[in-house]
Formats: sequence, C-alpha cells, structure tokens
Amino acid sequence: MPPCGASLWKLCSDRGTVRVSRSVLAVPASEWKMINKGSLSRADLFFLDLEDAVAPDSKDGARMNVIRALEELDWHGRPTFYRLNALDTSHFYKDVIEVIEEAGDRLDLILVPKVGRPKDLQALDILLTSVELNAGLEPGKIKLEAQIETAEGLVNIEGIAHSTSRLEALVFGPGDYAASIRMPQTSIGTMDEWDESYPGHRFHYAMHRIVVAARAAGLRAIDGPAANYRDEKGLRKSCLLARSLGFDGKWCIHPGQVEVVNEVFSPTERELAWAKKVVSAYEEANFTGSGSISVDGQMVDAASIRMAQNTLDLARGVGMIQE
Repeated sequence: MPPCGASLWKLCSDRGTVRVSRSVLAVPASEWKMINKGSLSRADLFFLDLEDAVAPDSKDGARMNVIRALEELDWHGRPTFYRLNALDTSHFYKDVIEVIEEAGDRLDLILVPKVGRPKDLQALDILLTSVELNAGLEPGKIKLEAQIETAEGLVNIEGIAHSTSRLEALVFGPGDYAASIRMPQTSIGTMDEWDESYPGHRFHYAMHRIVVAARAAGLRAIDGPAANYRDEKGLRKSCLLARSLGFDGKWCIHPGQVEVVNEVFSPTERELAWAKKVVSAYEEANFTGSGSISVDGQMVDAASIRMAQNTLDLARGVGMIQE
C-alpha cells in the first residue's frame, strides 16, 4: 500500500471525480532529504515549494530538485505537484519554462501563490499552453491551484475561480492575507491574543467566501497551515473550524501534522452511520414508493440526502468504505 493509503480520485462532485485532499504537505524544494521524507508521509497530497520555503540564492538549485523529483521520485500514486514563485517575481518564468520543458510530461499540478486577479491565471494559462505545445504535451494537461492570500485576491475571488478550466482548487493563505489587510497576528493559523479582542472568528469572512467561490465553480477548498507544528491542540481546533465551514482539507508544514489533519477531515463514525441510514432510508422509500423519509425520528429532505452522499463519497475516497 502506498504511504498515503487513500485513492486520490474517488470523491465525486458536479464536475466529476476530484482529488481527495484532506492533508496537503508543503516540502521545501531546496532540501532533498525533506523531499524524500515528504514522499513517505501519509499526506493525501504533497508539493515541492519554490516560493517562501526557499531562500533567493537557492532558487535555481531548488528548481533543479523539482525536475529531479519529477523524473526520479516515487510519488506513490499521488499527483506530482510544486509551487512556483509569484508572477511578479524574477523567478516565475524559469519556474514554468525550465520545469515543464525538462519534465512536463510527468507533471500534474502547479500551485500559484498570491493570485490577485483572473488575468493572473489567464496569463499563466497562455504561457503553459505555449510551453506544452513546444514540449509535445497535450494543452491543458497541467492543472492549477490558486492561493488567495491578499485583499485583492479576495475581492476578485469569483472571477479567479472561473478564470481557467485548468483550475482545481482555491487555497487560503492566512499569513500573507493578514499582512495584506494589516491585521495584527502573532500565530499563523491558530488563535492568538488578538483573537480575544474580537467577538467571533477574525478569518470567518475570508474563509467562508473562499469556500463559497470554490463550490460555485466546482473546485476544492483548502485551508492554510498552522505555523506552530508542535501545537497539536491548536492544530486540531483550526482543522475543526475549517471543516465546519466546508473546507476539504488543510495545509501541513510538518509531517507530524498529517495524522491530525487526516483524522479531522475524515468522516467520524457517527457521521458515517448517519449517512448510511439516510441513504438506506432513501433507497427503501424509492423502492416502496413512499413519499416521505424519516431517520431516527427526523424527517429527511433532499438536502439531507445530498449531505449523506457527500459523506459516503469522502469515506470511500479515504478508504473507510471498501466497495
């Protein structure tokens, strides 16, 4: 069994099958030992980071590591995946052209940081198409995830979500977002003393808007990381909050976070039992021609059935239900 232990193509949506992505592990592309370690983790996805995790003087070497990983690394059935530098940097064009020309036939996903406008992804789409054609690849083969981590990105999120057919997911970047809107923060991804000053969750608006835009466009929604990887209690609370809002999963910055993240973003036994009862009652009602459905004394409507089916789809995708 591969380290991730879950099928990546079993979760259903209105756009067909999508990737299961409870945990998304970020690995610095400049550190080959960490790249190997990341590949052996149980994260549903992991990506090689060329942006924040890599010092400016190490960018070129890290880019070569991405190419090497695409060519040599065992990704254990998971999509091959890396994060490039932002479009307004001097590193961006090499991150696209050099990697794809050398190993584009082995590449599945690119994570795009600091997306502010639909035309950011549209420009990248045009460049990718040109490089794919030049490399003899099928245009549109390489898919994208977009990070929403600025005020501009959140304002333009609906357009970004519908900007290109390559797009698969929207990813929240809480640290850069806080900096963008000048929100004081001392702990990225978990509660700090500033949260005690606000009567509610300070990131609720941004997070909920990301989920709504993602769902309206048929995309996955991924929450950002918890920076203190030793704070398991804070990580669990952050995961529960994100899942309660509808996020599919969460970034991990350390392999030690993966287990908690996978657990929280998987259906609980109680959820699974409820979903099975609802779907079973629905199938029985269809068979008998009954016009009403009741489960444990509660009436079940079409929305309940859809929620139950979502739970069962996720359970199948992460291996909790064997067909």
